[in-house]
Amino acid sequence: MAAMTRDQAREAALGLNVSRESWTRVEAFVDLLLTWQQRINLISPGSIPEIWERHVLDSLQLLHLLPAGTTAFADLGSGSGFPALPLAIASGAEAHLYESNGKKAAFLREALRQCGARGTVHLTRLEEVPNQVRPVVQVVTARALAPLETLLAWAEPFLASGARGLFHKGQDIDTELTQAAKSWRIRFDAHRSLTDSRAVILEVEEAHRVPTEPVETRGSD
Repeated sequence: MAAMTRDQAREAALGLNVSRESWTRVEAFVDLLLTWQQRINLISPGSIPEIWERHVLDSLQLLHLLPAGTTAFADLGSGSGFPALPLAIASGAEAHLYESNGKKAAFLREALRQCGARGTVHLTRLEEVPNQVRPVVQVVTARALAPLETLLAWAEPFLASGARGLFHKGQDIDTELTQAAKSWRIRFDAHRSLTDSRAVILEVEEAHRVPTEPVETRGSD
């Protein structure tokens, strides 16, 4: 199947209720990314011909899953800016982008500036987030970041404050859910991806750690 063209992606985005003005800014983001891609590796080179469907529309499909009244969201491991930048542009919500790579963080700051999106880049390791002052957000997102068990640990500070998780997950989601259930009690919905029949958007409403059983020790006689 031929890769989706820019014009085809625009029509698809309009069907997702992305305004024409927002789409113009999304296009500007993609153009900026492709320019920076020549200097630093932001996305897999092999995915560039499919960028409109595989990256852009894959990000924009989160729009219809945002809770009503969403004003801010956190994006973990923001890297290339997907899904955070298209989502921030199209929704108008403020994005808090968490990234540990300095060069990628610089790209994200420039993308926010050039595309007129509201947001802040937090240059930090995700393991350090629980010890930091965190913004109030209604949603936490992550795309192609880590197995669910690890992802929930990183997202826990936001989920515990009432945020809802929207996580892109691939065809191994059942295996990841089984593994995560050993450490977490999760309330979730799985929405079939609009861009990949093998993938889902995992909507996590609640996640709580499974209490660990205390280890019994025998006293000496």
